[in-house]
Amino acid sequence: MALGNFLTETYISLRKMENKALEKLNKGQIQFGMEQFNPIKVSIGQFYGIEINDFAVTVAKTALWIAESQMMKETEEILHLNLNFLPLKSYTNIIEDNALRIDWNEVVPKEELDYIMGNPPFIGASNMNKEQKEQLYDVFDSMKRCGELDYVFCWYKKACDYMEKTRIESAFVATNSICQGEQVNIFWKPLFEKNIKINFAYKSFIWDNEASQKAQVHCVIVGFSYVQKNKKQLYSNNRLKIVKNINAFLIDAQDIFIDSFTRPLSNVTKMIRGSSPCDNGNYSFTEDEMKEFVQRNPNLKKFIKKYIGSREFINQIPRYCIWLYNEDVSEFRYSTDLRKRIENVVNFRKSSKKEKTRELAYSPLIWEANRYNGKEFILIPRVSSEKRKYIPIGFINGNTIANDSVQLIPNATLYDFGILTSNIHNAWTRIVAGRLKSDFRYSNLVYNSFIWPTPTKQQKEKIEKTAQGILDARNLYPNSSLADLYDELTMPPKLRKAHQENDKAVMEAYSFNWRTMTESDCVAELMKMYEKITTSAKEEN
Repeated sequence: MALGNFLTETYISLRKMENKALEKLNKGQIQFGMEQFNPIKVSIGQFYGIEINDFAVTVAKTALWIAESQMMKETEEILHLNLNFLPLKSYTNIIEDNALRIDWNEVVPKEELDYIMGNPPFIGASNMNKEQKEQLYDVFDSMKRCGELDYVFCWYKKACDYMEKTRIESAFVATNSICQGEQVNIFWKPLFEKNIKINFAYKSFIWDNEASQKAQVHCVIVGFSYVQKNKKQLYSNNRLKIVKNINAFLIDAQDIFIDSFTRPLSNVTKMIRGSSPCDNGNYSFTEDEMKEFVQRNPNLKKFIKKYIGSREFINQIPRYCIWLYNEDVSEFRYSTDLRKRIENVVNFRKSSKKEKTRELAYSPLIWEANRYNGKEFILIPRVSSEKRKYIPIGFINGNTIANDSVQLIPNATLYDFGILTSNIHNAWTRIVAGRLKSDFRYSNLVYNSFIWPTPTKQQKEKIEKTAQGILDARNLYPNSSLADLYDELTMPPKLRKAHQENDKAVMEAYSFNWRTMTESDCVAELMKMYEKITTSAKEEN
């Protein structure tokens, strides 16, 4: 169906332009002696398509024939001619085949083509079946890390290979993940090195399907070719901006690619992931489950700690876990309740397909990953809604165990909090972070590549003050969760004001003009700083 829509709408648009030209040329006069003259230069025979579904092929052909008939009637009214008598023939060059298996030159030689467009299937890297994975590896010729790419990239790659040494321009609708996270480096960097250019783009927008149970898909449109254009078109929220360059993150900035680093580029504390129990839920409790457990085993209360993950942190949900590290075994080994939970952990680990996990079955009191040190830390959810302007982060008491659904900044300060919760850092996250569906997926890629400012003493003190102002504003609403407070529609004015003051303070530390610079401007400057630092580091090595 989608193929038919693309071809039909394009054909109709071009024919409408042609009819306007004919109307101006004809000036409303009745034409005589033109029975053998064919004024129509745009034909459905100039449109080609590849569709794997036989029914969709039939629908597309029928749609084109109907569109041709409709547009011919409009031309007849303009020229006052009966074009039904002209010896026109209709050819629909729509092929039923697998677009990833067929040579596109067999459909139409690339020397005869001008444009390619479509909306390939939206299937994430982790959701492809075996056949789709095989197709991906074939298209990319087993390119390094290609298995991490979404299925839609196959069409981009096929188009780029087909377009080489031509002036063909292509554009595909795809999920916005193709211009986010590590996929940018894996796919776009090699293409840019081969001189592929993005000449127009439509930044992230929501595409509703037509089903009764609507599923919203966050999409982008990327127009690319081997032809460099001086003026490029960047669309965002139905607004057009003419820019000099569109990089692979779809912003008006230099062609810069963000690499993964094991440590931060700036001189800041290393971020770590939370602890992982590998327990199949046997060591954790809801609040009611914890109270029931303690009521039966009051002597085991000392082994229970607060336990927090992304969901618990954002939604203010109390949760607890059993913590048996460095404890006297004699105090709990006779508890029937606890022994049962430990046995469940042993059995769960033994049944794992991973050898390391099976080995852990012989040390059931030890967690798979332990990052607890008893000190206060900043918590950053690894996944957070893209609807929020600010990812909710916060300080957590050192006696709390954080699980691996969050990232931790140990020994963090108010200044760290002020920078990380600023719109500058959130803007960087929105561009660089990967996505889980449409939600932000915060990772080392974001944190380690982010370039921190070098503030003066006064600027740093101001950020510490505005950071505390955010925490104070949150404390005004003790019964509200962070999900409540950071809903863009219902965010309390005092909290929003506190964030705005912090945003200004952080922008001043970067020497950014908060009155005139947009979010995209800030990210473009951050990319320049990133490029300068990474280039300098490469030269030193």
